Amino acid sequence: MTVFQRFGLFFPVWLMMSCTPLVKEPGPALVPARLEADAVMTADGARLPLRSWLPEADGPPRAVVLALHGMNDYANSFEEPGRYLAERGIAVYAYDQRGFGQGPERGYWAGSRALARDARVSAGLLTARYPGTPLFLLGESMGGAVVVTALAGPNPPPYVAGAILSAPAVWDRGAMPFYQRAALWLASRLAPGMRLGGEGLNIRPSDNDAMLEALSRDPLIIKRTRVDVIHGVCDLMGEASLGVSDLHLPVLMLYGENDQVVPAEPSARAMRTLTASPGVRTVAVYRQGWHMLLRDLQAEIVMADIAAWIEDPERPLPSEADRRADDWLEETLPGRNIGK
Repeated sequence: MTVFQRFGLFFPVWLMMSCTPLVKEPGPALVPARLEADAVMTADGARLPLRSWLPEADGPPRAVVLALHGMNDYANSFEEPGRYLAERGIAVYAYDQRGFGQGPERGYWAGSRALARDARVSAGLLTARYPGTPLFLLGESMGGAVVVTALAGPNPPPYVAGAILSAPAVWDRGAMPFYQRAALWLASRLAPGMRLGGEGLNIRPSDNDAMLEALSRDPLIIKRTRVDVIHGVCDLMGEASLGVSDLHLPVLMLYGENDQVVPAEPSARAMRTLTASPGVRTVAVYRQGWHMLLRDLQAEIVMADIAAWIEDPERPLPSEADRRADDWLEETLPGRNIGK
């Protein structure tokens, strides 16, 4: 075999090994993290643009919510829930996560550890601003997965009173079809920088057409995603799927029966895992809900449930979506035990 034949034989393998997913990890800590009026300044010098919706009444808010947006979205996604909760005495803060919106390294993946660390640091800064006020982490879709990874473990941050997971991305790779896993693995090594859109997927994320049309015109919404970002989000989803069983604080998990983004079965598994664990666990399923529960046409029903749960996590939800969850779980995973 000539040297050229050997090179031709091993070139495809070398190509796959040399083209690996790119992760734009944060640099070393340079300064103490701090909270500014319109940004979270992280220890590595990154600026995470910050939005807030604050109660008009004097005195401290009843509670504080730190909200984390979903994939390719940004803090503006919490405009409606932010205003709704602020009118009820709850302060809401949301920042653009690394790689999204106007955050640093837009369009690139920062790594699940970096995103989780940003959430913990931001929560700590808000606790320092509002000492003695209950603080909750709210995550939508990918943001829900970040919340899980930030809080999972036997010693969650003591300043976090609870987690609210809206259609969280808890879809482990093992639950994906083999052809999807294989295609993603191959693409992330052969063409990690290739950008993919949602054309042809026929996935409807919400029944709110006006909102979806506005998002399509929003320049801060990422329309085409690098393959290695998709790969990174899948890693994060897998970590979150495992982390659900390791949450040791009150949790509210919300899911819509019409969700076409995060499948029903992994969501149901996560709910069963949650409810099998000790502590305050509330799971809710909305018959008319889609993936973007906080922006669907019935979003106010969901927001009212969140406000009620923040006030008293042990009381039934006003919408009775928590009652619906029992029947839905049996319909989705009939007669199955957790993990089977």
